[in-house]
Amino acid sequence: MDQTRLTIIDHCIEGTRRLASPNCNERPEGEISLLVIHNISLPPGQFGGGHIAELFTNRLDPNGHPFFKEIEGLEVSAHLLIERDGQMTQFVPFDRRAWHAGKSCFQGREACNDFSIGIELEGTDEVPYTDAQYQALVAVTQALLQAYPGLTRDRITGHSDIAPGRKTDPGPAFDWARFIDALG
Repeated sequence: MDQTRLTIIDHCIEGTRRLASPNCNERPEGEISLLVIHNISLPPGQFGGGHIAELFTNRLDPNGHPFFKEIEGLEVSAHLLIERDGQMTQFVPFDRRAWHAGKSCFQGREACNDFSIGIELEGTDEVPYTDAQYQALVAVTQALLQAYPGLTRDRITGHSDIAPGRKTDPGPAFDWARFIDALG
């Protein structure tokens, strides 16, 4: 997929793989005004294997790895996952509330899931993200900024910033300057 120019149709990235997550619901106000960048790897520190998609669709086998037992029954999702090779999977349309931020606060406003879009990068706090991931993230962010007027460059943040002390992602390996500069 050419990620230099993405189009959003019916609140989804056109041409992106879609797997519906049940872990979402209606936004209380219909507002989209924050973008939250996350990271995830399953099992922790391992990439590939499809386990993130299984988690977000409530199909993760708790016997597949000892860590999976620890998160058994967890109901989480993100709007979009960007894998190490830049491939994207959309789990929740942008106009619905994905369950990605948990207990959170941005500029004094709590419950960030109500008004945010959550993008997960396959990765960890300490492992550098790939060029393909930055390219995909920039293309998606540019499309989101164009599609949703309430979302502006100053309303892009990390999970660690809206849940300090509880979350650390996207971590020190995420190059914020590179990402912001690439947005143009």
